[in-house]
Amino acid sequence: MKQGRQRGKDRPTDGEQSSERELVEKQVFLNRVAKVVKGGRRFSFSALVAVGDKSGSVGLGMGKANEVPEAFRKAVAKAKKNMRKVFIQNGTIPFQVMGHFGAGKVMMKPASRGTGVIAGGAVRAIMEVAGVRDILTKSLGTSNQMNMALATMDGLNQLMDPEEITNRRQAGE
Repeated sequence: MKQGRQRGKDRPTDGEQSSERELVEKQVFLNRVAKVVKGGRRFSFSALVAVGDKSGSVGLGMGKANEVPEAFRKAVAKAKKNMRKVFIQNGTIPFQVMGHFGAGKVMMKPASRGTGVIAGGAVRAIMEVAGVRDILTKSLGTSNQMNMALATMDGLNQLMDPEEITNRRQAGE
């Protein structure tokens, strides 16, 4: 694999990026997959990892390999590439949102200070690495952790500064 810059893009390599800010990696789930072949079963692993800086940036990545550490490393690399900035206000989200992905839905509500992160497995991991301290969530639809994680990311991508929303609405009138 090549190190450094690719195709003229001015993106830092993994080594340069980690020195800029401290990123927290959290495993959302790890799955053992079996492929049945003539001689028996071949096992491989898939890992879903959330990466964030605990101050509003979060990414999600899936890695697959024949060994767990390699799957985890690939997932972390993909999560760093998929980092998104999330609007967080006083440790919570500014308004209620509903994230969707496949049959999975995640409802997220702002919570008062001291409430904590009220969330299930995949949603909790993403909220913690994003830096959300107080939130109420409810997972609806599927219980598939991959779909719940992607629905959570969809909901977080919907968040904007309320002042920015009012400015957009006034500009449109």
